[in-house]
Amino acid sequence: QVQLVESGGGSVQTGGSLRLSCAASGLSVKTYVMGWFRQRPGKEREGVAIIDGGAVTTYADSVKGRFTISKDNAKNTLYLQMNSLNPEDTAVYYCATDRFLSRASLVAGSYNHWGQGTQVTVSS
Repeated sequence: QVQLVESGGGSVQTGGSLRLSCAASGLSVKTYVMGWFRQRPGKEREGVAIIDGGAVTTYADSVKGRFTISKDNAKNTLYLQMNSLNPEDTAVYYCATDRFLSRASLVAGSYNHWGQGTQVTVSS
């Protein structure tokens, strides 16, 4: 059974940083496509950053140069380092994966396993 547990959310001011973690069990982060998504108030869930089995990364244009996705295979944990945060980044952030996904996708519907989400609030 795949379980994903996010942590690290919180409240910061504009320009601040946060690091989100996603502890995985039931599958190896080393092998599968893993991603971070977010859902802003009143918006649909959107892809933020993806890392595949070869550690190749893909980012949404809105976060390029500010966010970094990474993984620690030994800890079986996915990370999202978020810098230069602004109020538009306020959202619930989710990690996701899917055993049958062969390539990176920023489309939420491509993923079957989701964490419970962690709230990130950025104030001006």
